[in-house]
Amino acid sequence: MTIAVLPQTPAGTGELSVWPASTTPLPHGGLAVGGVPLTEIAERFATPVYVLDEDEFRGRCRTYRDAFPDADVLYAAKAFLSRAVVHWVRAEGLGLDVCSAGELELAVTTGFPPERIVLHGNAKSPHDLEAALRLGVGRIVIDSPSEIARIAAAVGPGGRQKVMVRVVPGVSAGGHDKIRTGTDDQKFGLSLTDGGAQHAVTRILGQPRLDLTGLHCHIGSQISDVKPYLVALRRMIGLMARIRDTHGVALPELDMGGGHGIAYRPGEPALDLACLARRLRTELVDGCAAAGLPVPRLAIEPGRAVVGPAGVALYRVLTVKHTGEKVFVAVDGGMSDNPRPALYGVRYAPRLVGRHSTAAPRTATVVGRHCEAGDVLASDVRLPGDIHPGDLLAVPVAGAYQLSMASGYNLVGRPAVVAVHEGTARLLVRRETLEDYRSRDIGL
Repeated sequence: MTIAVLPQTPAGTGELSVWPASTTPLPHGGLAVGGVPLTEIAERFATPVYVLDEDEFRGRCRTYRDAFPDADVLYAAKAFLSRAVVHWVRAEGLGLDVCSAGELELAVTTGFPPERIVLHGNAKSPHDLEAALRLGVGRIVIDSPSEIARIAAAVGPGGRQKVMVRVVPGVSAGGHDKIRTGTDDQKFGLSLTDGGAQHAVTRILGQPRLDLTGLHCHIGSQISDVKPYLVALRRMIGLMARIRDTHGVALPELDMGGGHGIAYRPGEPALDLACLARRLRTELVDGCAAAGLPVPRLAIEPGRAVVGPAGVALYRVLTVKHTGEKVFVAVDGGMSDNPRPALYGVRYAPRLVGRHSTAAPRTATVVGRHCEAGDVLASDVRLPGDIHPGDLLAVPVAGAYQLSMASGYNLVGRPAVVAVHEGTARLLVRRETLEDYRSRDIGL
């Protein structure tokens, strides 16, 4: 699908501030992203549909590379992964952080170098580890004591696998309790407080088939303040110094994870990436100098901050219901393609596109089509008072943790993903159909 390329002016401030930079207002209430009108995408590919701005994605990769020129930047595949995304990540010089054999094999079979991939997971299956070792993954992050012997045994005689230890540094940060991972009261990692991390390091160093290259920590997600990262970094440097003092080993790598916060609605705070890069580097150099350590190579793992703002979800309004003082706007998607509002109360800013309304705005709740009272996509948002069935709603900042967490609830099928670039729209991931469900259902 190719059309005349529309003017590409930055979305800037105001209500378009959280949209991709290529977003352009059109006559009659329309919007174009990547030079393609959203109404044309909805008409050609049907709804619900996810739009991914290739230039926005690639530009954010480059922003990270520029901010961290001396570090390894690993795209967190769990935010969203497809074969096109694998190509974009590789072309922009980033590595990959994966959490399963599925993500790993998709990346490698698409041509991504396995040595630039890190495998995470608090409960890696035998299949995950077999795939990692068979494909030659660059690093495996050890998350529990039992993994040490399992990985060493799986490596086999004469082999050697590079590993890291995920450390819980005792730092609480993140936008919701369910995405805070830096404290001892959750399932990830090995505790700095109770000595679990230090004990794991000792065991790994005693395994000739394991090569401990460094430490890893991830303190949470949707973090907009630099300070928690600096606190965690100091504690990680302290642990590296103790490892050096105890074992005579100076670990060469330190992965500080991701979780970099973005704005989902205009006016919300976002992490200052330039400030984070500058202060992390200063703290790392100064802290290592004070501890007498060589400066390890830093790694970070952005996912949401790269793909989130590059995505826009499009829905068609099915019904509008007035119940007392409340207005419910029901659309043709919902928690099957975006469970995040139900899981941890994420707030979005949906917008009517495709027609200009002169009606006064009123407060409405955008809900999905599923048989759950919790199937709410956006609570208490301002929409035109004359919104009606057939209208098109666009939800920005929809690129991360929506389709990657999508389900087959009610067998409605997961939406398609369409990439836009310089006036062209192309299908990346086709819509899931009833035939897909029938082909998997083989029992009688």
